[in-house]
Amino acid sequence: MTEQLGGSWQSLPAMMLGLAATQPDRVLARFWRERSWQALRWGAFATQVAGVAAGLQRLGVMPGDRVLLVSENRPEFLIADNAIMAVGGITVPTYTTNTLADHAHVLRDCGARLAIVSTAALAAQVVTAAGDGGIDTLVCMDEPPPCPAGIQGVHWPDLAATPADAAALIAEVEHIPAGRLACLIYTSGTGGAPKGVMLPHRALLSNTAGIRPLLAPLVKPGDCYLSFLPMSHSYEHTVGGFILPSMGMEIVFSRGADRIASEMAEFGPVVLTAVPRLFEVLRARIQGQAEKEAGWKKRLFDQALALGLRRLDGSRLGLLERLQDAVLDRLVREKVRARFGGRLRAMVSGGARLDPDLSGFFLALGLPVIQGYGQTEAGPVISVNLPSFNDRRTVGRPLAGVAARIAEDGELLVQGGLVMDGYWGNPDATAAALRPLADGGIWLHTGDVGRIDDAGRISITDRKRDFIKLVGGDMIAPAKLEALLMAEPEIAQAVIAGEGQPGILALIVPAEGQASKVEAAVKRVNGKLASIERIRRWKTLDEPFTIENGLLTASMKVKRRAVLERHASVLFSLQK
Repeated sequence: MTEQLGGSWQSLPAMMLGLAATQPDRVLARFWRERSWQALRWGAFATQVAGVAAGLQRLGVMPGDRVLLVSENRPEFLIADNAIMAVGGITVPTYTTNTLADHAHVLRDCGARLAIVSTAALAAQVVTAAGDGGIDTLVCMDEPPPCPAGIQGVHWPDLAATPADAAALIAEVEHIPAGRLACLIYTSGTGGAPKGVMLPHRALLSNTAGIRPLLAPLVKPGDCYLSFLPMSHSYEHTVGGFILPSMGMEIVFSRGADRIASEMAEFGPVVLTAVPRLFEVLRARIQGQAEKEAGWKKRLFDQALALGLRRLDGSRLGLLERLQDAVLDRLVREKVRARFGGRLRAMVSGGARLDPDLSGFFLALGLPVIQGYGQTEAGPVISVNLPSFNDRRTVGRPLAGVAARIAEDGELLVQGGLVMDGYWGNPDATAAALRPLADGGIWLHTGDVGRIDDAGRISITDRKRDFIKLVGGDMIAPAKLEALLMAEPEIAQAVIAGEGQPGILALIVPAEGQASKVEAAVKRVNGKLASIERIRRWKTLDEPFTIENGLLTASMKVKRRAVLERHASVLFSLQK
């Protein structure tokens, strides 16, 4: 599987504990606690993994048992994750933002009898969601609340202090087969009830083997990675939890979205990963700051952006323009880069389609935005661009060991060691996603429509199931229209509708204080569209789509079906 320091790791804990044995004094992670930054070193990590693993066995966890893990990004998440897998268990990481219904669905679906949570508040939620006859044991990282009858409460420090031998555990995990299930990661549920994706060690190690050689020229041991996407999300779980640490990078657990700017300045990360929604927020913030500048500074910013975009699109700059561009790099772009710590070598976008105009904005300002592509069902990384070979209109080439092809109906199909085993307890959904082709092999049907160019780069155009069919039979891709709308500074969020209607409808959340200007923004967007694509009717909404109101997933993707259902009456009024 993954070659590291002369060894071939067959499982994730074998890789992580094997690395700990060779570099016990190197920093694995930094985290904020007791009003200062603390460091977790690899040796201490291995010792605590061994203690928690022994504690889990003492609590009766057996190979194949599912263990719920509900925690913010913190060292205990990494320790618990590896300990669960080390004893042959299956980690079920879930979002701290889950509703009671979400927790109840996951617990009922996976059948976990033991849960590890970070706080007393989360412990209370999980206990309530489990109901009678749910979990038997609840481990709380912070001080646990009183548990009801029938549930054993365990404090994390007691679990981690269980006597254990790290060296003996390393010897044991070397025998974990690559095909054993490592984790069940539940899909975000943008189009229905979340499904438990069965990912064996093989899938995540395949991602590791494919990504490490691509990142090797960009990073070196001791470089910093700022972790703020939830580690319960498949992308952060694989990349932030295993791949980057395996390359010697220090993981800095962010204190939250409101601290990211100061943390980037403090630590100077070389790699940053984000979802498109965060890039939209960052663009709006940069544009807002530029608008507040004096007239001449604003003109310099606009000129730097315009010349940068021309270079990206292959336009030949004249001698005077090249000189101007070099000066603007010092006066404008260098200051923008400094706000992000000044050391960034890759800003990787994943989780959803990144509009080329959005990535172009950052690239024109000298920020190395690259787009990757994947899904939970594939480890999750399938392809990625590189700073040295970056086409912002594509999601890059497939990783080594990944085969990709386009089906007759335009759907992207994927094959390789990264592909899931299926959906937990859902053979019908598994059969629909993993299907054989006449010319050989089982292929993952991604549900995404795309194409592959002559250079092997993949482009994703839309979700297959999200196409809107108008009454005249025309098929419209909503993602394109939504991206164009949200590129306008007056619009914060947008969802396109119109199935079975004569024209396209839109639900629009205005940017703060911009409701009166939305009409002008819609007109600008319509000017860029073909007649059949134009937005015929639209309505502004007072309430944004958020995680709290159930209209955004924890990874900041809009729950399209939920939005359409919540605002069905508004859409009905637009149809009149």
